[in-house]
Amino acid sequence: MIRSVVFDVGETLTCDSRFWQGWADWLGVPGSTLTALVGAVVARGHDNAEALRLIRPGLNVGAEYALREAAGCGEELGDSDLYPDVRPTLHALRGAGVWVGIAGNQTARAAELLRALHLPVDAIATSGEWGVAKPRPEFFEQVAAFAPGHRDEIVYVGDHPFNDIVPARAAGLRTAHVRRGPWGYLWAAAPEAAEADWQVDSLDELPALLNCGGT
Repeated sequence: MIRSVVFDVGETLTCDSRFWQGWADWLGVPGSTLTALVGAVVARGHDNAEALRLIRPGLNVGAEYALREAAGCGEELGDSDLYPDVRPTLHALRGAGVWVGIAGNQTARAAELLRALHLPVDAIATSGEWGVAKPRPEFFEQVAAFAPGHRDEIVYVGDHPFNDIVPARAAGLRTAHVRRGPWGYLWAAAPEAAEADWQVDSLDELPALLNCGGT
C-alpha cells in the first residue's frame, strides 16, 4: 500500500510563469525572450539557470537572487501560481489517510511562501533548507527519511524525468510523472519518464490510481 505521497514544486504544483517573469523584469528583457531561452536550454538538457546567463554572461544567480530580495523584487508565490488541481488532489489524498508532503528544488524563502499558503499537507521542505538538491541521491535520502513508510510505500511525484523520476526510483521510491510544464511535455515519451510507476496528465488522477495500484 501507499502510505506517503511527496510532491515536487515547480511545474508540478506551481506554474513557473511568474517566477520567470520576475527574472525577465529584473534583467530588463521581455518575458517572452526569457521564456524562449528557457525552452532552448531545456531542449539542450542544460540547467535552466543557463538561460539567465545567456542574457547576462557570467551571472552569479545566487548573488543576483540576494540583490533582488534586498531590492524588494524577490520571490512571490500565491494561490494564483498553483495549478487548479493542486488543492483538490491534496485534500483527496489526505482524506484517504495518505501522508502528504512537498519537497522540491526551491529556496528556503520559497518554503516560507509555500507554508503561508496553508496547503492541506503534512510537511514542506526545500533543497534550500536541506542543503542538497535534486538529482543528487542525498536529496532522495532526505525524502525517504521525511515521509512515513518503507521506500516502496512512498511515491514521489514530479514533472522532470531526470531530476525526479530516475533518482527517486534509484532511491527505492515509487514514482509518478506528471506531463506538464516544459520538461514534462518535452520528455513525456522518453524512456526515463516511462520508468515511472504512473504517468498522469493531471494530479487529480492520482488518488484513484494510487488506491487501486498501490500494492
